[in-house]
Amino acid sequence: MSGPCVLVLGGSFDPVHLGHVGLAHYFCTLLRPDVLRLIPAGQPWQKPALTTAAAHRVAMLQRAFTQCAVPVLVDTQEIQRQGPGYTVDTLRALREELGANGSLVLLLGADQLQNLSTWHQWQRLFDYANLCVATRPGFSPARGADSDAVRSEFTRRAATADQIRATPHGLSYIASNLALDVSATAIRQALQQDQPVAEWLPASVLDYIQQHHLYKAH
Repeated sequence: MSGPCVLVLGGSFDPVHLGHVGLAHYFCTLLRPDVLRLIPAGQPWQKPALTTAAAHRVAMLQRAFTQCAVPVLVDTQEIQRQGPGYTVDTLRALREELGANGSLVLLLGADQLQNLSTWHQWQRLFDYANLCVATRPGFSPARGADSDAVRSEFTRRAATADQIRATPHGLSYIASNLALDVSATAIRQALQQDQPVAEWLPASVLDYIQQHHLYKAH
C-alpha cells in the first residue's frame, strides 16, 4: 500500500523568489503531492553565513506560498539544528517521520545539480528520497550534472512522474521545459542599490522586504 507524496523544497530563501515558487508549482502540478514542505536552511555549510534572520526568511516563505494548490508546511528543523545543516540528515529525519511507504521527493534547481557531487553523502540522498530537478534557460540535462558519477546516477534512476509518485525513494526526474532564471544573489544586490526587483519576487514578499528594510546597505 502506498503512502502520501511529500515534496521537499529546501534552501536559504534569502529571499524566497519566483524561481522557488515556479519550481514548486511545476512539481505540485506534475506530481499532485499531499503536501509541500518548505525547509529554510539554518547555516548552509557550503555558503557564507546568512545575514537575514531566520524569522524574516520564514515569514517571507509563508507569504510567498499562500496561493499554492496543495497544503504547505514551513519546516524549521534545519534552523533549530545545531551545527552545519546537511540535506541527507534532513531527509533521513523526514523519512523516519513519514514511514517506509510514502514518496519523499526532493526538489532541486539546476544550479544545485551542477554541484551535487560536493554535497555531503550525496549518493545517500536516494536512500531516503526521489530527486526531481528543474532546469533553467541554457541548461542541458545531458551536461548539467557536475560529474560523471552524478550523471550516471540520474540516468540509471530516471523515471516517469507516475513512478516518482508511487515509489518511496531512489528515482530521478529532470524537467527540461521549465524556464526560470532567478538569482537570490542578484536580487540582494539589486535591493542594496535600490534597483527594481518586482519581476523576480512575489508582491507579498517585496512588500515584506520593504516594510522591514531588508537587504539595505548599511
